[in-house]
Amino acid sequence: MPRKRESYEDVMLELENIVNSMDTGGLSLEKSMKSYEEGIKLCNKLYKMLNEAEGRIKILTEEGEKNFDSSQETN
Repeated sequence: MPRKRESYEDVMLELENIVNSMDTGGLSLEKSMKSYEEGIKLCNKLYKMLNEAEGRIKILTEEGEKNFDSSQETN
């Protein structure tokens, strides 16, 4: 069964939960290391999501600038 695509907000919430659990100080060293590794993976996933969104925005902006740039209008 294919995994559903996670939203940015879902991944961010998961990362926040990991950070909160590590902030309490009640985790063993082994559990802290696993949480840290998972947090790094989530950070990388968030970074990738942001880069993809930025790329889409740039494409839309480049296409839209021709339509909305008032300095190119002729009167």
